[in-house]
Amino acid sequence: MSTTRPYSPGERGPEPSGASGASEGAAPAVGATAGAAAPSVPTDGTPRSRGRQVRRLRLEGESGVVPLARDFTRQALYAWDWLPAATADRRAAAEDVLLVVSELVTNACLHAEGPEELRLTCDNKVIRVEVSDRGTGQPAPRTPHRAGRPGGHGMFIVQRLCLDWGVIRISGTPGKTVWAELGAPA
Repeated sequence: MSTTRPYSPGERGPEPSGASGASEGAAPAVGATAGAAAPSVPTDGTPRSRGRQVRRLRLEGESGVVPLARDFTRQALYAWDWLPAATADRRAAAEDVLLVVSELVTNACLHAEGPEELRLTCDNKVIRVEVSDRGTGQPAPRTPHRAGRPGGHGMFIVQRLCLDWGVIRISGTPGKTVWAELGAPA
């Protein structure tokens, strides 16, 4: 697993700034910056083919950021037709996304002066979770991993559930963005 590449080889790079809840080439969704995402139910249980969609949630200065981030992500999963899940595999994939969001936001709270923003990007194959913070540390799975030891499992969980993950740092600016990508269920 990578911890330094800003995105997977051959995959897309960072989104243009200003996106807050829209498909590429589309107008922003109503309420997207505040986290609103109207649930939609697919007629056949499979996602509709759409362009890449982005949703952002500002977390800086908010309280209860982990449940706030999970609720925001759950709303996005409904809007992107990952939920309601028609199969056990689809349900597990959605739960994995929610768990990764929880772990990345929690790590920003515990180790990086709190999260600033959660950004979710989805196409029909991959969902990318990004959490920005002002911390200087470098996230890494605890090695050796000891399942019986309390705490220290967050990045190990992210590493195990995700296709890839890493850290983006922009020189001359404080903080970082920790990202992780999960595949859509078949």
